[in-house]
Amino acid sequence: MLKEYRNKENFKAEQFDGSYEMMEEYEIIKLAQGNDETLFAFETEEGPFWLNIGDWIATATEGNRWTIKDDYFKKNYEEVE
Repeated sequence: MLKEYRNKENFKAEQFDGSYEMMEEYEIIKLAQGNDETLFAFETEEGPFWLNIGDWIATATEGNRWTIKDDYFKKNYEEVE
């Protein structure tokens, strides 16, 4: 039977601003630039994750990282206080 599920885990997230400090912290490399957009990437155990300035870098409690587009993040997540 098909059932619906929800992720219950909290995670930490930081919005990527393109700064040298964040690039160094997350080992992000700049891949391409053009048409008012710059593409970046960082490597994970599952392969590279692509991101743009404004996307979110999420980190699970066990240290796994992934990216979330800004519009999706704002629609689907809220800050835990």
